[in-house]
Amino acid sequence: MKEFLEIYELNQTKISHFIQETIRNVGDLDNQEKTNYKKLFHIFPSLELVYIVDKDSKLQISNNIYRYRSDVSGKAKDRSYLREKLLLSDSSFAFSKPYLSSATGNQCISVSIKHNNKIIFFDFSLDRLLERLNLIELNKPFHTITKYFYMSAGFSLAFLSAFIVCYSLFDFFSQFFMSLDFSLDAIFKPIIALTLGIAIFDLAKTILEQEVFFKTYSNKTQVETKVITKFLITIIIALSIEALMVVFKIALHDYDKMINAFYLISGISLIIIALSIFVFFTSKIQTSKV
Repeated sequence: MKEFLEIYELNQTKISHFIQETIRNVGDLDNQEKTNYKKLFHIFPSLELVYIVDKDSKLQISNNIYRYRSDVSGKAKDRSYLREKLLLSDSSFAFSKPYLSSATGNQCISVSIKHNNKIIFFDFSLDRLLERLNLIELNKPFHTITKYFYMSAGFSLAFLSAFIVCYSLFDFFSQFFMSLDFSLDAIFKPIIALTLGIAIFDLAKTILEQEVFFKTYSNKTQVETKVITKFLITIIIALSIEALMVVFKIALHDYDKMINAFYLISGISLIIIALSIFVFFTSKIQTSKV
């Protein structure tokens, strides 16, 4: 949602001009009021709510008018607090900053128009308004399908990571209390499993954050770089622990196979070097864009 606010701030003039000119071209607002602003709801897919406030008393004198219904929940409510939110555009139009609507539960902006002895308020859904002006790409059906897919995949990964953690702890305590042959392997293996569990859970958390709960619509390069970096670092830690365990085992039992441990450590070193190069060039590209 932070991205929506940034996009709105950058294009505020364009958005306000679009809304003002469209409403002016609609015609007499009194005639629109008689039809519950159906024409405006048709023209503005982003329009969610319309209500009218008395100019002097600042009390709402109309129902809450939605796209397909209206209710009396807002009638006679004091709307004087809205004056603090509104930013005057000209003699008749005023725009609010984005806020969370208590009526619809969506992030929106309010546009007010002084008309005779009343003020007409129009609440626009922020995401649909930005989509209408091609400032973001948002396809509702496709977004819903991908959202539920990422949700199922993310929670599945989180469940599997929790299972790995629980199994590693169960294996450790069962060997510690029940096995007569307790060795360093019984300590290192749970550590590796716990590290991998953390890596998988971190990946699941990132998927749920970026694709489900806080959907990203702007450039994802920085987010993807962060995900790859964190995941690879966790894998490097797990492989390093595995390499340390291999060194101990070879040093105790098969000293002539120490070359295998060298190969493993060399492979880990190459991954670290590749990750360093990736982070360096990615940060350089992002800095040049700024």
